[in-house]
Amino acid sequence: MSTKKQLIEDIQNLLNSYDGDNTTTINPDLLEFMDEKTLISIIDSLLTQKEDAKEPDMEWLEKFKKYNN
Repeated sequence: MSTKKQLIEDIQNLLNSYDGDNTTTINPDLLEFMDEKTLISIIDSLLTQKEDAKEPDMEWLEKFKKYNN
């Protein structure tokens, strides 16, 4: 598998890793015109969004740590 095809597959997998029953499929032809740097940038952005979405959950969980001490 080419690096570009792997990056496109990784983007699709990241989109499908969000909670929910919806499955995202990407026509690889739509992303094929992008270079590897752009595809990596998309992956980086998706990972950042995923991390930002987890932060409020972590703050909420931290409140319970106070009760364990």
